[in-house]
Amino acid sequence: MVPGVEGGVTIHYPDGAQMPIYDAAMRYKTENVPLVVFAGKEYGTGSSRDWAAKGTALLGIRAVVVQSFERIHRSNLIGMGVIPLCFEEGTSWQSLGLKGSEQVTIRGLHGELKPRQRLMAEIVAADGALKRVPLICRIDTVDELDYFKNGGILQYVLRHLAA
Repeated sequence: MVPGVEGGVTIHYPDGAQMPIYDAAMRYKTENVPLVVFAGKEYGTGSSRDWAAKGTALLGIRAVVVQSFERIHRSNLIGMGVIPLCFEEGTSWQSLGLKGSEQVTIRGLHGELKPRQRLMAEIVAADGALKRVPLICRIDTVDELDYFKNGGILQYVLRHLAA
């Protein structure tokens, strides 16, 4: 998102301020803006330890949309209350021409969410252009769905202990 700068820096929208990723994430958090990550193939490879997913959740990222996931990292994201989503075959953030300034709404997360359900992303560009992009929810089992609906595995366990 910041041409000529490698890692650790991003742009805060809509003001366009350049800042460290952590600072931008905390600013979005105070503004009540949930974050979405768009990535490519085998997202999470080399980062399957649970802290990679914890860091994602602590930054305020609520959804990760990719071409494919590393198996364990996908599961760890769900355990932290982050929803893993996949583009349909042949679609990527590159093919959609995403820049990072878009506003994203994921339709179908409320109500009767089911494992591997097809959802719809509505992506609005800075110029107001709307793209509707089908996604596959990569919550693969009923148990994972229970964890996600409770905000993560820790909250799930605590609620069951309290009951």
